[in-house]
Amino acid sequence: MIEQHAPDILSCIANLSSDEVFTPPKVANDVLDLLPQELFSDSKTKFLDPCCKSGVFLREIAKRLLVGLEKEIPDLQKRIDHIFHNQLFGLALTELTGLMSRRSVYCSKDASGKYSVSLFKNGQGHIRYKRCEHDFYNGKCRQCGASQSQYDRGEALETHAYSFIHTDKVFNDMQFDVIIGNPPYQLNDGGNAASASPIYHLFVEQAKRLNPRYLTMIIPSRWFAGGKGLDDFRDEMLHDERIRVICDFPTPSDCFPGIRLEGGVCYFLWNRDNKGLCEVSTFKDGIKISSLARPLLEKGCSTFVRYNESISILRKIQNFNEITMDKMVSSRKPFGLPTNFPNIFKEPKKGYIKIYGYLKEGYVNPAHIKQNREWVDKIKVYISKAYGEVNTKNSLFVLGKPFIGEKGTCCLETYLVAGLFDKISSAENLCSYIKTKFFRFLVSLKKNTQDATAKVYSFVPVQDFSKPWTDEELYEKYGLSEEEIAFIDSMIRPME
Repeated sequence: MIEQHAPDILSCIANLSSDEVFTPPKVANDVLDLLPQELFSDSKTKFLDPCCKSGVFLREIAKRLLVGLEKEIPDLQKRIDHIFHNQLFGLALTELTGLMSRRSVYCSKDASGKYSVSLFKNGQGHIRYKRCEHDFYNGKCRQCGASQSQYDRGEALETHAYSFIHTDKVFNDMQFDVIIGNPPYQLNDGGNAASASPIYHLFVEQAKRLNPRYLTMIIPSRWFAGGKGLDDFRDEMLHDERIRVICDFPTPSDCFPGIRLEGGVCYFLWNRDNKGLCEVSTFKDGIKISSLARPLLEKGCSTFVRYNESISILRKIQNFNEITMDKMVSSRKPFGLPTNFPNIFKEPKKGYIKIYGYLKEGYVNPAHIKQNREWVDKIKVYISKAYGEVNTKNSLFVLGKPFIGEKGTCCLETYLVAGLFDKISSAENLCSYIKTKFFRFLVSLKKNTQDATAKVYSFVPVQDFSKPWTDEELYEKYGLSEEEIAFIDSMIRPME
């Protein structure tokens, strides 16, 4: 084997996007540390990386096996040959990543060439790339949902029809002990701007169908609260008692330097033969800041409560059995008008009503309002349907500032209606509540993306809006401890 030099070249590869992220060697080893280490002393253990990009997982596994099997197979070359021919298997995402992975693992892009540390009869060795095509039907791939308009390409371009989720057989139906990897996160779905559909969950589901002893993958954390195309996946994961470890990185750059990924990233360990509580650990600045063995679903919850410190807070609030704000907040398009609605006039016209939209305020004919027309004559509290904020090492706002819409107004899809009132004072009191750290902290437990639709308010209890609210009053009402208050203060920024 060639001696390792510093810096490791695999720690220096730049990510071209947040869709297919290269795994740094340190992160790969942190993931490998989750596995029972005796696996690396067993000459029969078989490992599969179904989404090879740089080959880092297979390379780091090989290093551990070379040490772990030294007594059983003393001869170095025989040990190398045994490991590469019988224990390590990979499926490359593209032809290029196949070459990179073979270079990392075999020290040669050609596994049958003279520079390969272990000779194979074919150039790919056991790190294979096979071009697959999407199975399009009605403009979408049946297997992965890829848009035909985006991915029906000629042979000169990559199809991104990943073989692991587009073929039935993996290495002739070989049984693997460990499936490990960092799958692609999303595919452009042909929608507006940067619209994309998740794809990582398909790799997890396919890996489970192969029934390995252990499964561990690095995936975006947004599945905690569902999201686009992820509701069924989230439900299945949160009811799966074989998920025994989750390591969560709310700030994705703590795991992948330079990556901006809304909602953060996590990796998990699935143990086929051992059910139980899940050890949930949260990391910040590379340090584990909390760890707790707990069920993935708290009583009365349909989504995962991300922060361990939040559990006691949420339980205290739920003991009050109060109606929650998701019952008050409107659905998207409160008045049936999309963001790009064109018939808006800058100047007032007789009989027209004021309309609010992002960078688009004006006046609209009330005849265009097709739903909730009775709301027009109510006092309303508006709040942004989406609020993007990079999850840095600082605390967050979570939501945009609410504002009051007077009687005789409506809004575009840009905003939701957070409450309807007859008195201006009641609307002002709701605004005071939304601005509290308490309110926005509870929203943050559900909001893992920019979207802030009604469902992210389902942990927030409705209050008496005949009076304004402060954090101090809310902390006292729900009996929060000094430690719980300090945690909320550390997470959420004041909103003036």
